[in-house]
Amino acid sequence: MKPSNPTHGQTPIRTRIKICGLTREADVDVAVACGADAVGFVLYAASPRAVSVERAAQLAKRLPPFVSPVLLFVNHDAAFVAQALEAVPHAYAQFHGDESPVQCLSLSQNGVRPYLRAARIPLGEAGRAFDLVKYVHDYSHAQALLLDAHVDGFGGSGKAFNWSLLPLNVNAHLVLSGGLTAANVADGIAQVRPRCKTLAVDVSSGVEADAPGGTTLKGIKDAEKINQFVAAVRAADQHLAGL
Repeated sequence: MKPSNPTHGQTPIRTRIKICGLTREADVDVAVACGADAVGFVLYAASPRAVSVERAAQLAKRLPPFVSPVLLFVNHDAAFVAQALEAVPHAYAQFHGDESPVQCLSLSQNGVRPYLRAARIPLGEAGRAFDLVKYVHDYSHAQALLLDAHVDGFGGSGKAFNWSLLPLNVNAHLVLSGGLTAANVADGIAQVRPRCKTLAVDVSSGVEADAPGGTTLKGIKDAEKINQFVAAVRAADQHLAGL
């Protein structure tokens, strides 16, 4: 049984785009110019893409109206989260660690500040055992669930989980992340959008500058890759609208 296409015969839903792991002014400006809806700043010190609260606030000031900053937290204490949310006034919180539903609600000031909750889905066939429906229920106060691959280091690895193993009907707004690139994002949108209320996509390593040895320069984005990624998302939307 295939999930139904909710866009057929209706006004097509635009897939929103978040560019994550930004560390430089130039990359923030490019993300905005290419049409990103949100940009993410990693506050997890162990990440190679980490920035300080002060740096995130400085970069967020470059954003025009209607482009949202997102602050990524991993098991931070309440004081740190409060400090960061105060420093970046209109930011979403993204909880990417082991935060419980009660903790997420408390850290988001009892839901006053909107938050995203990362669901870290195991790679390969192991992903079949992840109960996303229960996760949606447990984190019902989250504005959206961000689906990422369960890897060491809390994301940014460039690995994708098996999208086809997701439930056919998920009563939540979802953000697809983990291993997305301009080459595969259309497939991800086609597979996941029909399974949820709305879909956004989140890319980090997939738009980073190339480094010697086939790796990427973590935290350093490539303007052409960002442009190609956004174009691929828009093309996917147009294709699905015509089905």
